[in-house]
Amino acid sequence: MKKFLYIFIVFLITACSGSKVMVDYDSELDFASFKSFNFYEDVGAGLNELDVKRVTTVIQTALKAKGLVFNENPSILINVDVKTSETQNNNTIGVGIGSGGRNGGFGISGGIPIGGKKLNETFKIEFVNTKTNNLIWEGVLNSTVKEKRTPEEKELHYGSIIDEILKQYPPK
Repeated sequence: MKKFLYIFIVFLITACSGSKVMVDYDSELDFASFKSFNFYEDVGAGLNELDVKRVTTVIQTALKAKGLVFNENPSILINVDVKTSETQNNNTIGVGIGSGGRNGGFGISGGIPIGGKKLNETFKIEFVNTKTNNLIWEGVLNSTVKEKRTPEEKELHYGSIIDEILKQYPPK
């Protein structure tokens, strides 16, 4: 019985785990030839100025750890695009009052949302070859985030999703 419970818990955790990273890239390229990077001037569509700074700092740290160099004449330009949309909040408590007789009834019901508003976030990182101006690699992660987050929560969130996306770079 303990074995069944353990397998069930592992299955439940796996089924409820976070979003999956989707990656696409040019399979004809040798990614080892790309040694330097920089960001587009208008990097961070969908982010405010503070979030752009958070995101670019995390990406710089991650790519430097992979052996790439931040440079004014890079071989790769990086773009970040973030899109958010409202998600349906299904967490409600129903409150009802009712009375019924043989031929009819009366009822009142209401819903109270639990928790704050949630947003669907699509976070995309694009790498563009500066010589050809062609997209060479793209990583996308979809997640659900709270609408109201502290700066610390944002920093942790961006750090974790960028780390998750850039685990897939360079392609094997």
